[in-house]
Amino acid sequence: MKKIAIIGFGIVGGGIPEVLSSCKEGIVSLLGEEIDVKYILDLREFPDSPYGDRVVHDIDVILKDREIELVAETMGGAHPAFEFSIAAMEHGMHVVTSNKEVVATYGEELLAAAKKNGVRYLFEASVGGGIPVLRPFLTSLAHEKVVSVSGILNGTTNFILSKMKSEGREFSDVLAEAQELGYAERDPSADVDGIDAKRKIMILTALATGTLPSDSDVYAETISNITPADIDAAERMGGAVKLIGTCKVSDSGLNVYVCPQIVREGNPLMFVDDVYNAVSVRCEITGDVMFYGRGAGRYPTAGAIAADIIAALSGAADAEKKHVFEKQAGAVAPFGSAKFTYYIRTRASCADTAEAYSHIFDKVEILEGSPEGTCEFICGKMTLDELNAAKDVLENAESIIRILE
Repeated sequence: MKKIAIIGFGIVGGGIPEVLSSCKEGIVSLLGEEIDVKYILDLREFPDSPYGDRVVHDIDVILKDREIELVAETMGGAHPAFEFSIAAMEHGMHVVTSNKEVVATYGEELLAAAKKNGVRYLFEASVGGGIPVLRPFLTSLAHEKVVSVSGILNGTTNFILSKMKSEGREFSDVLAEAQELGYAERDPSADVDGIDAKRKIMILTALATGTLPSDSDVYAETISNITPADIDAAERMGGAVKLIGTCKVSDSGLNVYVCPQIVREGNPLMFVDDVYNAVSVRCEITGDVMFYGRGAGRYPTAGAIAADIIAALSGAADAEKKHVFEKQAGAVAPFGSAKFTYYIRTRASCADTAEAYSHIFDKVEILEGSPEGTCEFICGKMTLDELNAAKDVLENAESIIRILE
């Protein structure tokens, strides 16, 4: 019987033993034996849990036990998750994780430690919950040159924006509902301000390119300023507002960012609603590939961890391309240099708008059905720096949203 330990027994960690138990038959067919959770490291006691007798409070108990072949880290946060993961690998244990923060921050160091100690560090569950989106970069797409990765990477924000569209409600109202349902934390900033999605696009960028961007180099923008008027305008354009994480690869470097964008009907990301996630990968040879499914939740995420556990313990992961992340200063181009088409709503008549802005933008396309007293239009491609240079002329602008192309 294979012996493992779990570090962090919260929502996801608590689901791992249940998943391993329900999938016991499939696990035995792959490994030839069962997986036993011998230890659970947590600060708390769990007297009502059937696994409560396995709880320990000292990492050394796990590290000193030579029966433990693998540690599943589901603590969240960078510390002490980083230190515990390094220690486990130094003791010859594989580590799998759902912790996007520690991977996005210390992926280079953690993968180097795995290589040095002859073990595997796997993190399928850190992006997309139960969606098997990371492993294809190491298997079926391993030979490809990835041109771009974009996607809806946060279920909470997608739930909020979907509800605003389907029910015409204000952001604050839907956020409160998301908190009641447990989709959003009491402090929702990691979700609504794009921090969670930023960590995930950093990981996807590293898988696609080998370069792990620095947190400070990746732009992230909140959805808290999105209004029902913006949602309505997107619908009249044949689209929907989504929080999109993007990595684009070009000869001049990488563009990596997270921001609300209007996604139109020609893009399948427009139809991804509720708490679902989707990641679109564009490859030089294969073309466009999309991965879709539940991006969070106890069992989908625990299921992704179980898949990594099996891959590590069976040796299947040894046949895959090895992750190599490298931090490179200046690899990510400044966000201000990326060009977008913009939707703009101003407090002005459309006749005045067309005349005033035609000399600034190479194209001004007036949008039909603007709310009374406003004019909505779509402008030609420009950078954020160029847009900011026109802010004096745009002083009456109520809303400016990028359009995904």
